[in-house]
Amino acid sequence: MKFKLTPILSVLWLALALASLPALRAQQVTPPATPAPATTEQAATAAKTSEADKPAPATEAPAAAATPAAEETKPPVAAADDAKKVEEKSAEPEKPATEVKTSRKIRSIGASSSRRSNNERVSFGHGSTLAAGESADTVVSILGSSTSAGDVSDVVVSVIGNTSITGGTVGDAAVAVLGNVYVNGHVKGEIVAVLGNIELGPDAIVDGEIVCIGGEMKRDTKAVAHGNVQNIAIGGRHFNFDKLQAWFTECALYGRLLAFGPNLHWAWVIAVSFLVFYLLLALMAPTGVTKCVETLEDRPGYSLLSAVLTLLLTPVAFILLALTLAIGIGFALIPLFSLGLFFAGLFGKTVMLAWLGRRLTKLFGDGPLAHPAVAVLIGGIIVLLLYTVPVVGFVVYKLLGILGLGVVLYTLLLQYKASRPVPLPRLAPVAAGAGMAVSGMTAGEMAAPPVLLPPVISAATLPRAGFWIRIAASFLDMAMVGIAYGMLNGIIWHGLPGIPPFWYAVYCVIMWATKGTTIGGIVCGLKVVRLDDRPIDWSIAIVRGLSAFLSAAVAGLGFIWVAFDDEKQSWHDKIAGTTIVRVPKGTALL
Repeated sequence: MKFKLTPILSVLWLALALASLPALRAQQVTPPATPAPATTEQAATAAKTSEADKPAPATEAPAAAATPAAEETKPPVAAADDAKKVEEKSAEPEKPATEVKTSRKIRSIGASSSRRSNNERVSFGHGSTLAAGESADTVVSILGSSTSAGDVSDVVVSVIGNTSITGGTVGDAAVAVLGNVYVNGHVKGEIVAVLGNIELGPDAIVDGEIVCIGGEMKRDTKAVAHGNVQNIAIGGRHFNFDKLQAWFTECALYGRLLAFGPNLHWAWVIAVSFLVFYLLLALMAPTGVTKCVETLEDRPGYSLLSAVLTLLLTPVAFILLALTLAIGIGFALIPLFSLGLFFAGLFGKTVMLAWLGRRLTKLFGDGPLAHPAVAVLIGGIIVLLLYTVPVVGFVVYKLLGILGLGVVLYTLLLQYKASRPVPLPRLAPVAAGAGMAVSGMTAGEMAAPPVLLPPVISAATLPRAGFWIRIAASFLDMAMVGIAYGMLNGIIWHGLPGIPPFWYAVYCVIMWATKGTTIGGIVCGLKVVRLDDRPIDWSIAIVRGLSAFLSAAVAGLGFIWVAFDDEKQSWHDKIAGTTIVRVPKGTALL
């Protein structure tokens, strides 16, 4: 059985008050003083007064008929005592009435305080209302509006809703976050509206400050404001946030982007505008949209994997770019990287709309309806309708963005691999006298000794370096850089900027760009080469160095990848289009 605590406390408080009532009366009533001996004249006068005040015997009950006879036999002193008691009783009735009223007031205050200590009106997802004549400690609504016409001892708050004080008093403050505040009562504290309007009615009395952030301030001429009034503008303007509030309550609360209702037409305008932009992209780059859609259709597994990796590695890439702020290039790289992801995401949305619409357009063959723009239009209409479904709307929006970005990046990677030139094998020179005649060559030319060419260091002709030999070379380089950093930081240059991993990356980039290897690579006979056999330049060296942070960020998985990859490439090798080969012994690497 479920018991309510408030009624029980009220009953206990009432019982305690009733039990203490006799004690209160005993304390408040002054004990009668010992009467002085009465004279004969006073006693006779009191006796006559007592007999005159008594009712007629005919109207009394039979049990009271013997009272006069008994009183007549009393001695004068006893009669005087009775007269004194009668006088005290005639003056005493006012005191019990006051005492009873006081005790009732105490009981009322006790019951009210017990009720108010538990009377906190808090709601989530709907509004809270306090009617006139009622009282509460607080009135709070989250994703709803708070309305009070009674007495609130603390605050009235609405989060993504309106706060209305239509009467009564508020002891502390009236607050609305992303909502409006209307006051037509007495607020003893402050009024605050964040991204909303404030309106004071004719009966409004505000003792504290009034702060309106971003919205508009309206005040009746009869309203009284004792504190300061601050109307803070956003971007130099005051806005009306009723439409944004309607979107939060009708769309965001239900997990969708669009809905049908008042004050929501602006959201449809924005959605249709984006659809028009996607149509323009499909008209300007139909080939790119088609290739990305074909990638998703032909390789759905790899496309999904690319989307997941993009989602996981994008924050890591931003962290790595933030590390480049120490050398000053991060100020340019971070905005460019963000802008590139933004446009790639927009193009990815176009691709996903085209892929969705193509489920229908491909049924009509290769006619005019096969154009990517038509598929984008059909897919966009379907998606706009899905945006109005609760929960499904947000899920569809996020999936389209994540999957679209992954498909675009994976398609770019495939196009880059397809555009790389295939290196041709190098033919060895033919020695003279080998029984083969070459047309157009003289006997002296054929008899001349062959020219010894230096060994060609190429990814196509030399073996790839394995995992452990690369780890050994990297360990030698890190030890050398660590020793040099310690010497410079502690002896020559105290407080050397940067951290050892940063200086190690700088060292590797400089060595790769100038010599194609590092000191550890020279000791182990390793060299960094490009897959297209072109020389390592500064751009490739920087890309490989920054990508190495990505390989290290995911628990070093990018470096370990060499042990399992058929091409013996790490993640930063795949990004930069490089690899590491083992050169023959005796080959000069400097």
